[in-house]
Amino acid sequence: MPFTWSGRATQTLSAAAMGALLLTSAMKHFRDPAFFHQVVPDVLCRDDTGERPNGAFAVMTRDEWVAFSGLLEAGAAVGLLIPATRPAAAWGVTAMFTAFLAGHADALRRAYGPAGTAAQRKVHTARLPLQLPLIAWAWSLRKPGQAARRQQ
Repeated sequence: MPFTWSGRATQTLSAAAMGALLLTSAMKHFRDPAFFHQVVPDVLCRDDTGERPNGAFAVMTRDEWVAFSGLLEAGAAVGLLIPATRPAAAWGVTAMFTAFLAGHADALRRAYGPAGTAAQRKVHTARLPLQLPLIAWAWSLRKPGQAARRQQ
């Protein structure tokens, strides 16, 4: 007798995998925040040293943005693991990954600028397009009932 996956089981496994990815990333935000510094646009970062003026969007420091996004990712991971909150969490993760596009695009722009290094160019050239499948994956988790209905 062949083993078949139901649409619900596939959706649950997919949500668990996305949750694991988000939890792993959230932990890295706190263990190695410098890894994420480059993807936080300067326009969002408050500078308390007085070296540059703070714009209207500079409400947190770079470290605070990294910690905040790590907390968002951890919360989203938990939300994806709970079936009742999965649709809302999937919408939130889709929005979060879409918002992260701006940071990745800014990091790529700076990597190819005069202060950019070859390593930064490699990393950010790879990181930006990786957001697109992540957005699509998160989007696919927003309506868990549809995958089950299509298979029937």
